[in-house]
Amino acid sequence: MIHIVFQEADVAALKKSFELDETLQGDILAIKDDFAVGPIADIFSPEGIEARKQWWRDVLAGGDYAGKVDTGEVNDNKTVAELIEKLNNDPEEIVWIWAAQNKHDVSGYYWLMSQLKDFQGRIFILYLNNLPFINEKGHLFYPANIFEIPAKEFLKAKKLARQITPSEFEVDPDEWEKLFNENKSVRTLEGGKKLIQHDYDYYDAELLKFITPDWQKVNKLLHSFFSKSKNTTGDAYLLWRLKLMIAGGKIDAQGELKGMKDFEVKLKFSYNSNDIAENIQAP
Repeated sequence: MIHIVFQEADVAALKKSFELDETLQGDILAIKDDFAVGPIADIFSPEGIEARKQWWRDVLAGGDYAGKVDTGEVNDNKTVAELIEKLNNDPEEIVWIWAAQNKHDVSGYYWLMSQLKDFQGRIFILYLNNLPFINEKGHLFYPANIFEIPAKEFLKAKKLARQITPSEFEVDPDEWEKLFNENKSVRTLEGGKKLIQHDYDYYDAELLKFITPDWQKVNKLLHSFFSKSKNTTGDAYLLWRLKLMIAGGKIDAQGELKGMKDFEVKLKFSYNSNDIAENIQAP
């Protein structure tokens, strides 16, 4: 059995469950790219793959993760190629895809399963779509991420495993193709497996709400954003957006525009809440 997850933290959570149920034992693969942001046009072609890599190079340039694209640390195409090789070599091998109801996991699911059509009947999905679990304090909760599930609750989660149907193998890749043909860059989850797309500046207005007239370290700004906003994305993406807003003259900055601890930002002037979105231009 091969387990696939879409966040690094999911790996550790799933491994803990192996200690409680040996029937879950298997290799765990993590898809590391965040397909909820960035270009996905022609994503399965060499040109599309390189275009996405170049976009990530631009996003990460000068920041806390600069150079990460070319270290080989994230190489999901290689991961999938090796997975397909294993499935071809062992006709008894099966795959369990674990996905919670969040835009990151669902986007990754579409990208992944669109490449596994040749293995129908051997690919299973465990989709935690608004399903309740019990947390460490004994309270009922609805996990937004796989890693939030306590180890003992994975015993319940495994009962959700079902084969991806032939119909899904037809419809879901078409849905993913429709998304990458729209040529937009931010994907959010509307419900179920329904993704909707937005332009690059989608998070800007919400981010601006946490920028004050006083100087504020970017790491503290992002901490406030993640603590209080319901709709968030990765810190590297937000750092990139802040730098673009600074370059566009929308906010002031002092310090070296590198990592999150290297500079501070403040409002250039008071924004009218109705004008915030209109005053930000996408790249």
